[in-house]
Amino acid sequence: MQNRPSCRICAILGALLFAHVALSPSASATQETAQQEQVFRFNISPNGYPPYLIVHQSQPSGIMWDVVTVVAQRLGYTVKAEQIPRKRVDQMLLEGYIDATPRAREWAEQPEQFLFTDPVVDIEEVFFVPANSGFSFESPEDLVSKTIVTHLGYQYPLLDPYFEEGRIRRFDVSRDKDMFTFVLHGDRFDAAVADRLVGKWILKNEGLREHFDITSESISNYGFRLMLRKDWLPFAKKFNEELAKMKKNGELDAILANYR
Repeated sequence: MQNRPSCRICAILGALLFAHVALSPSASATQETAQQEQVFRFNISPNGYPPYLIVHQSQPSGIMWDVVTVVAQRLGYTVKAEQIPRKRVDQMLLEGYIDATPRAREWAEQPEQFLFTDPVVDIEEVFFVPANSGFSFESPEDLVSKTIVTHLGYQYPLLDPYFEEGRIRRFDVSRDKDMFTFVLHGDRFDAAVADRLVGKWILKNEGLREHFDITSESISNYGFRLMLRKDWLPFAKKFNEELAKMKKNGELDAILANYR
């Protein structure tokens, strides 16, 4: 049987050995790596916004998702996708449940509360009309007495005064895909207004591209950006720097080509 002093010596040696291991270079490096790991909680919404955000698959994708994941990785962040309904996004962003959401500054109800990055891509709203319909657009006056299929809850600054006066009729639907169905099969609808890339994506995937013409003139052009809390200013500055590099070296064009 060991005596008490021997047991005491063993205990001291064991403690010293544990301390040496814990403070060894490999252990310190592991702890430092763990501390450096950062998560960027990015809202992609429950239904996405193809081709900018695509959620109906095992892994999110889309133009905004691809750009954000590339840049975030270079800045030392892992991106976590969050699916927050539109009505709750702004408040959950302010309260810190998410870190960013894609948004055009013009679409924000209180843009002064948030911080916006440089535009990743432009949102260009145009008219999609039945092929060979003879529809043309140069100014809102060309739409007087016509019925336009629009997205529920969306605002169209150029057209809203005409909608309010009843000079142009507005018909709201809740899903982008349905807008094209109504125009194609409804006799009383003249055109649908949607983002050019969104519309082309839907028509391509539904096999309807040959059934629609697209106006060359647009009614709006907005920069699609990241909307963050104001305390994310250092991240936003670095994001803008990396985004500028991607635009210059062709990386952004390569991403866009995957969704056209």
